[in-house]
Amino acid sequence: MKPEDNYWRAIEFRRPERIPARVSLMPATWKKHRDALEEIVLRHPALFPGFKPGSRDYDAIPRAQYRAGTWTDPWGCVWENLEEGLDGIVVSSPLTRREDVRTFQPPPPGAGLPHGFMFMRLYYLRGFEELMLDFAEEPPELQILIDKVFEYNMGELRRMLEAPPRMMGFGDDLGMQDRFPISPAKFRQYLIPCYRALYQACHEAGSKVYMHSDGRIIDVLPDLIDCGVNVINPQIRANSLPDLVRTCKGRVCVNLDLDRQLFPFCTPEEIDAHVREAVEALSSPEGGLMLVAECEPDVPLENIEAICVALEKHSTVNPDCAER
Repeated sequence: MKPEDNYWRAIEFRRPERIPARVSLMPATWKKHRDALEEIVLRHPALFPGFKPGSRDYDAIPRAQYRAGTWTDPWGCVWENLEEGLDGIVVSSPLTRREDVRTFQPPPPGAGLPHGFMFMRLYYLRGFEELMLDFAEEPPELQILIDKVFEYNMGELRRMLEAPPRMMGFGDDLGMQDRFPISPAKFRQYLIPCYRALYQACHEAGSKVYMHSDGRIIDVLPDLIDCGVNVINPQIRANSLPDLVRTCKGRVCVNLDLDRQLFPFCTPEEIDAHVREAVEALSSPEGGLMLVAECEPDVPLENIEAICVALEKHSTVNPDCAER
């Protein structure tokens, strides 16, 4: 079966041949390991289809926020990055005074829907602490800002849906390491209507919805599923495997972000056990599971190799693969 066909079968619960799996290598990881990393990639063509020797520029930095230094995005947020090849952070927000929200105008069309398009954009603009105060005190400026960001996003989305893809991808890190930053009730009140409207527009155009979200999001995952998410990309450590099974299995396809906080420090045997446990808990013959392992530059080469081996080993063949 072609990988693309297998991928869609997993998403649509149509009995895939295998569990789709991939390894994500950050630009900083390529920059550090170079030829030795390419040798690993070439040994695992199923995980890196189409990769050709010498095709990777080890020093390439594909996005502005991965470059060292500071830059200002189209919304007026200033980013800083100390480690080239990893993601930067917003260090200066343009709307730290609440009253400035009323006169703020989003950028001209064309900024797209980058990672951090809705909830994260709010604290990029206000600053995290100021936004948390807004949610606590609920001034009118909170809804004003949400409306401005949402309306901009809907305009960008409608342009993207003029030629609708089979799947629209969204990224918004909603959770912290061990908790949700605001009450789920306030999230449902202020933000779920935005995601629902955006995702409904995708479905009306014929596109499925993929959503990436880091941090602990388990408390609002049912709401996101109800909004129309077809594939959710959550972190295993922040949400726990049992909670993900309880919330997602059989309801939505999970592209499981394996434990990148484990990878730098564990043994190859522990990696194998980690992948096996996830597969045994979340997989089913019908599908609904994909696996992704992101490797930062602190992951030893031995462990990157072990991740590849474990993914190949445990993305098991489905003997009952049949078209529905």
